[in-house]
Amino acid sequence: MKPTALPLIITKNSAKNLYWDDCCIWAKNLLYLHNMRKLLSQIISAILGLWLATTFIQGVVIRTYPTSNFFGFSLTAQWQIFLVLGIVLGLLNFFLKPLLKILALPLEVITLGLFTIVINMALIWILDMMFDELSVPFFLPLLYTTLIIWVSNIIIAFFLVKNKK
Repeated sequence: MKPTALPLIITKNSAKNLYWDDCCIWAKNLLYLHNMRKLLSQIISAILGLWLATTFIQGVVIRTYPTSNFFGFSLTAQWQIFLVLGIVLGLLNFFLKPLLKILALPLEVITLGLFTIVINMALIWILDMMFDELSVPFFLPLLYTTLIIWVSNIIIAFFLVKNKK
């Protein structure tokens, strides 16, 4: 005996529910795509900004050591270290920076948003503490590195993360 399909009875309310379910799925996919583009732009701008900072700012140095590795993967070339540092800094910017901005909200309001520069400097300083290969002297080179990464992030996000309305 062959199973028969039940007839689909669409009422006015069930049609609305089907429409809203489709819209919710579409909105979730769009939000997911936007977040992935934002994460990718954070990583690319971190790589580019670190490379520009080591090129133009005196004191910012990225070295390769014979024992350089990242979770067991040997890092033998400088581009590999730039890639790893950019990925880690991009992930820190994507996940940790919003939490730090929420915690520092009163300071953000008092300084009219300029405290964001201090948060960005702290993230680069954390990256400096995590990796021996990166050396960023404390105040002015750290500030200049932060500003370079910030500008590269604005430029790359302009081209990569577009809000289509």
